[in-house]
Amino acid sequence: MLADFNPSTTTLKPMSIGGIVVDPPLTLAPMAGHTNHAFRVICREMGDCGLVCTELISGHIVQERSARSFKMFDWSDVEHPFAVQLFGSDPAMMAEAARMVADAGADIIDINMGCWVPKLVKKGAGAALLRDVCTATLVVGAVVRAVNIPVTVKVRSGWDAQQITAVEFAHAAEDVGVQAVSVHGRTAAQGFSGTADWNIIRQVKEAVKHIPVIGNGDVFCAADAAKMLAMTGCDAVMIGRAALGNPWIFRQTAHELNMGETLPAPTLTERAAVALRHARLTIESTYLNERQAVYELRGQISKYHLDAPGTVAVRNRLVQAETLADIEFILTPLLEE
Repeated sequence: MLADFNPSTTTLKPMSIGGIVVDPPLTLAPMAGHTNHAFRVICREMGDCGLVCTELISGHIVQERSARSFKMFDWSDVEHPFAVQLFGSDPAMMAEAARMVADAGADIIDINMGCWVPKLVKKGAGAALLRDVCTATLVVGAVVRAVNIPVTVKVRSGWDAQQITAVEFAHAAEDVGVQAVSVHGRTAAQGFSGTADWNIIRQVKEAVKHIPVIGNGDVFCAADAAKMLAMTGCDAVMIGRAALGNPWIFRQTAHELNMGETLPAPTLTERAAVALRHARLTIESTYLNERQAVYELRGQISKYHLDAPGTVAVRNRLVQAETLADIEFILTPLLEE
């Protein structure tokens, strides 16, 4: 997408979120089932990912202090700076959850107001809050008052084409102390269909007075990132689906924008080595049992494109793996090619 755009005139500048410097201003989007500790560390290790964010965590579960909630506290010091994303619709509950997460070492609390998955929406959380800016603002204000670390919010452009509320909410969020807003240029009703409307990101950037705006949606390469920055004036670019199986995208994007030259793509051997590290680190750090973790890994590791062009033999074997040993057996031969 937009590959004909010339990024050579774009230089990335550090962004500050409540005093926390994000350099370069390329961030990893929170993605359920993907952005666990292992993948966040992998993105950091590959270079130039300025900020990572956890998968969304229920504020209700955290506030209950259940054993399950603490298992989801999977971050470590090697990830700084990092954000922990919470979702929920009850201000008091979200405030208490935010305090617990801050005490556990988070640099930033991010509030999810963009997830459109029905099981969240029917509880009034995630993108459902975009239909009720008053309640959304109450939730955000409660979290801001509860912690001494920066609070950010991730939103979509609105609930649907008839309810575009991102600009209205960004105004309100800034007024109650939010330190940054991330905007995905699709409505909740769109999911991931259609094309992201970057004009909404531009409108939010023009509407807020002092806080940075992070653009998200349909960024798949350096040219996309450069065009988003130029078209919207946003302060940072958030990359989600394009990073899956491709944690090099941050390094490649930063290098191309800052240096004006394209880095070579990772070789098959390099991709296999990182995929294997991803799998091993997942098993070392996950709260899931090995079988559950490997089932989740199937979809993650298969995205590293480990087959020769036009073939799917490796992928087909990976999606049938049952143990880490299975994954190691499949990937190890690729390290010698």
